[in-house]
Amino acid sequence: MSKDYYSVLGVPKTASQAEVKTAFRKLAHKHHPDKGGDANKFKELNEAYQVLGNEQKRKQYDQFGSSAFSGGGGSGGFDFSGFQQGGFSGGGMDFEDLGDIFGGLGDMFGFSSGRSDRGGTNRRGSDMEAILSIDFLEAVFGVTKEILLEKNVVCSKCNGNGAEPGAKIETCKTCNGKGRVLKTQRTIFGAMQVEAVCQDCQGEGRTYTEKCSKCNGIGIHKGEEKIKVKVPAGIDNGEAIRLTGKGNAGMNGSASGDFILRIRVNPSKDFRRDLYNIHTKETISVRQAILGDKINVKTIHGDIILKVPEGTQSGTIFKLKGKGVKKLRGGGEGDHFVELTVNIPKTISRKDKKVLEDLDI
Repeated sequence: MSKDYYSVLGVPKTASQAEVKTAFRKLAHKHHPDKGGDANKFKELNEAYQVLGNEQKRKQYDQFGSSAFSGGGGSGGFDFSGFQQGGFSGGGMDFEDLGDIFGGLGDMFGFSSGRSDRGGTNRRGSDMEAILSIDFLEAVFGVTKEILLEKNVVCSKCNGNGAEPGAKIETCKTCNGKGRVLKTQRTIFGAMQVEAVCQDCQGEGRTYTEKCSKCNGIGIHKGEEKIKVKVPAGIDNGEAIRLTGKGNAGMNGSASGDFILRIRVNPSKDFRRDLYNIHTKETISVRQAILGDKINVKTIHGDIILKVPEGTQSGTIFKLKGKGVKKLRGGGEGDHFVELTVNIPKTISRKDKKVLEDLDI
């Protein structure tokens, strides 16, 4: 009897390849045996996807039904002949599918993403993060800070190679320096030939007669490092600086991680920053507002004289061009905006009151 693979995956016959793939991934996660699912249902899903996930096989299925695939290699009509050191080929399921389904379930089948370094084992050092608090003007003009990091550092005794000084280092005979070996495993799909980490060299591709006594053969140990960080002028609160290779050292000579420094800018009592512009407020008297005057204004670049014209209204904003913060990208500077507030006295003398009455304003 012909099997209805579309019903198995819960998709219509008009479903696109992307929709078929999405449906399979969702159901495969749900019914995976290692997650408490039904092994038979999981095999049925894979059988359906092996056909519908391949455009050529799907056309054959639509024309002849599942009988066109009976007697195929592997278990339940699966074809595992294309799985050799790189992923599935010719079976409708690509490497990414397997990584998504089995991800987080351990190295059950020895699948490798191909993104790893020496020996197929990714030993790159982990990234580090920290927060650096700086003053307002330090953010505006830039500053250099010295930071002490506690992290994994390259072993000073073996220089990161993991071998005791004087020990003999050889290419691993089991994996011939590759760090990974082919092995046959029995799975719910049947026997599969998979790649796995070499147990003799732990994926390093080499062996030595004696491990380093300081780092126990991993090439790193806990330590401290002082680094100088140049904080660029114009950086703002919440922005980050990435220092490549300044994170934790990698195992056995692998690359170090990065150090990410997030900037926290302490607020200023004198200035308010908006991107690259500066805002301040100044108070003037009624006389200054009416007759005009010159007042002293404090900016991040020093004090300047601002000319207040006659008849200035409270709330008037003046722009001091180029007196703001240096732009971090693109060059140039922002502006400084000064808002003037006219101070209206709550009480005045009789003499002043008479003058105002005579002015009739």
